[in-house]
Order: sequence, then structure tokens, then C-alpha cells
Amino acid sequence: MQRTLRIATRQSQLARWQAELVQQRLQTAWPDLAVELVGLSTQGDRVSDRPLAEVGGKGLFLSELEAALENGDADIAVHSMKDVPAEIPADMALPVVLAPASPLDAFVSNHYATPADLPAGSLIGTASPRRQALFRQLRPDIRVDFVRGNVQTRLAKLDGGDFDAIVLACAGLDRLALDKRIRMRLPPEQCLPAVGQGVLGIEMRADDKQTLARIEPLAEKDTTVRIDAERAVARRLGGNCHLPIAAHGVHDGHHLTLHACVAETDGTRVVADRIDGPIAEAENLGTELADRLLAAGADAILQRLV
Repeated sequence: MQRTLRIATRQSQLARWQAELVQQRLQTAWPDLAVELVGLSTQGDRVSDRPLAEVGGKGLFLSELEAALENGDADIAVHSMKDVPAEIPADMALPVVLAPASPLDAFVSNHYATPADLPAGSLIGTASPRRQALFRQLRPDIRVDFVRGNVQTRLAKLDGGDFDAIVLACAGLDRLALDKRIRMRLPPEQCLPAVGQGVLGIEMRADDKQTLARIEPLAEKDTTVRIDAERAVARRLGGNCHLPIAAHGVHDGHHLTLHACVAETDGTRVVADRIDGPIAEAENLGTELADRLLAAGADAILQRLV
């Protein structure tokens, strides 16, 4: 096996935290292995003044990292699974997901404890079309606007008075020890999580057997069940990370419950459903649930958005 393994990572504090977590776990599993970080700037990080949907979607966070893998400049890349498109390049593989952090969304405000406390006309910020749509459904009397940047940048905009509240992923705030900023962890029935939210995945070249042997001990099988089901929903619905699509699965080791929805961007309609079945059928359950959503009207919503 190789004696050195290189991890491609974005330069943000959260991305480096995630890469360093994988670095530590690899060094624990393989004391003989040197693990290095290869810091890269991605197009998604450089263009922060426009919604991702306008500049190519969340795949912009992955393209430079995947190029480093293809060119042999790195061996693996660590991603937040909510940022990974349902389809990845044919020469790449995502064989490992780690045990998850919270999948929930975080309501963050300096003045209000819950979304219900926001006065009519309040301004809430989020970069996610899914969160925008679901908040417009939840509170049609408030304004929802675009905000991007890393976690600290978004918090600074909130603290500077640009917004009355913002919505972020609980996982990112927890990982950066900023969990005290969370006023409410939003239950799925209020804001259904994104596909793969809270989960880290490891991408590699599909033909790199040495690297696969190194990273396989990090795989978390229970999380893989959930991710397979959620990503099957996204794949069947079109797989674009910038669409207002949500899917969230839970299981007890035997039985899986999967919720999913597709929303109009203005929040006027949300097509939602759930499915239950054995974990061995996780991917098939995700595909079946997506087919139900399409038949119930999600196809018309998606056609207007793509």
C-alpha cells in the first residue's frame, strides 16, 4: 500500500475541519500512513455574490477537487454529502460515508427564538432554494432573501443587521463549536433536511484499489443505508443540488422510513410523501418515493425550474 495519502480540501474553516477529521481517523486506523492536506480554492468559493443556481450549482464546490484527483495531485476528497450531485463522474467513486452529525437545519437569530416569533415582514437569509421554499410555505408573511459565504461570513451579516434571522446547517455550527448561536433546531416537519445533510463522504478515483483499502475502515454502514435512499430520490428527480428538493431517512437497523418533498420556490405548493420498508431495499425505496412525488405533481414543478 501507499505510505502517503493526500486529501484535497477547500480552504474554508469548515472544509478543513472536515478534512482534518478524516486525516485523524486515517492516522488512527493506519499508524504507518502519512496523511497530508492539499488545500484548493474552488469556483463555488470564489463566486459568492450570486446564488449557486446561477453559476452552475453546488458542483462548483467539487470540480477543482475532482480535477486534483484526476490529475494525481490528491488521492481523496472529503465532501459534505449535501453538496454532492446525485451523479458523479464515471471515473470517480464515493465508497465511504462517515457517521453523521445532525441532519437538521438551524434557526439563528439575535432577537427571536423560533420562526414563529418573527414579526410579519421580517427578513430571513439563506442560500438554499430548499430552505427558501420551505420557509415561504411556513411563514408566507415574511421575506426570504439570498445570503452566501462561509459560516462566519453569514453570521457576520446577521450580526451586522442585514437579516432578522438566517438558516444554516446544524452540523456546520456544531463542528465549528458555534452551536450556541443556534436558537432552534428545526424539526423535519417544519424544514425537511437536504439530501445527505450532516454526512461526510470520501470521493476517490474509481480504479484506485490501494486508496480504497485505506479508507474502507472509516465507512459507517448504518449511514450508508440512509444516504443510498436519499440520493436515490435525488437521482430520480434530476439530481440538481440547487433545486428545492428534500429527502430524509431514518432507520432502526431493519426498517427504513424515508420522507421527501419537492417545493415551488415561492412556497405556494409542496409535494410531499413518505415510504417505509426494509433497509435492504433502501435505494429502491428512494426511487419509488421519487416516482410517487413525480406522479403527484413534482414533475410539473421541476420542469418549471430546470
